[in-house]
Amino acid sequence: MTLQHVVVGVDGSLVSVRALDQAAEEAARRGIALRVVYAVPDRDEAGPVLASAASRVRERHPTLPVETRAEEGGIVRALVRESTDAVLTVVGTRGLGGLAGWASGAVSSRLAAQAHGPLLVVRGERPHDVCREVLLGLESDISADAALYAIKEAERRGTRLRVLHSWTHRHPSPELSSSVPATSPGHEPHPRTESESRTVRTAPAASLVEATRDAAVVVIGSHRPGSRHGGHLGPVAHALLHHSHCPVVVVPTG
Repeated sequence: MTLQHVVVGVDGSLVSVRALDQAAEEAARRGIALRVVYAVPDRDEAGPVLASAASRVRERHPTLPVETRAEEGGIVRALVRESTDAVLTVVGTRGLGGLAGWASGAVSSRLAAQAHGPLLVVRGERPHDVCREVLLGLESDISADAALYAIKEAERRGTRLRVLHSWTHRHPSPELSSSVPATSPGHEPHPRTESESRTVRTAPAASLVEATRDAAVVVIGSHRPGSRHGGHLGPVAHALLHHSHCPVVVVPTG
């Protein structure tokens, strides 16, 4: 059993191939294994899709350990279960064009509310660009874990971190200002990592979605399943999952 791994859901579609490619990059960046999961009514149907996925990863990342797994049932239940011991769970979703199948926005929203660890939703129409900035959307005081994830992500990528505080009251919550430490615990800042903080007082969802045009990835927090709030996505997280121009990482907190 793989103890340190990234999990990705596939189904043979172009959408899931994009998710597979980015999941492999995430695993390679972290120096850990990749687990490829296909949820089907009958496990015998999964062989060709999983074999093709594993072959694609090995061509692009010859030294990356790859494990394949067929799961019976729906993709949401399978990936929620897999997220329990994964460093990161990855799923694809279609862009602003039509939504269909398990790659729809509704499925990614359900996963984002139920996953037990960070979830990367691969979306956006432009090619993946690791050189762009990491964007952190601070929606409320639930965002401390999301802030730490964003800091580490900027360090992994060697790029700058941009922070947007989203609030609609006259004064920002003091918890927001204190939820973004200078660096992750036990780590020195990456030499290329900078941070920029900007407060958005009106239409926070629209402002953050617009900011994703220049980002490699955007990070947002959500209430963790089993917390006193239950699995819960705020309006900004919902907007990003459906309209972001770049991949979205949802980090459960609380």
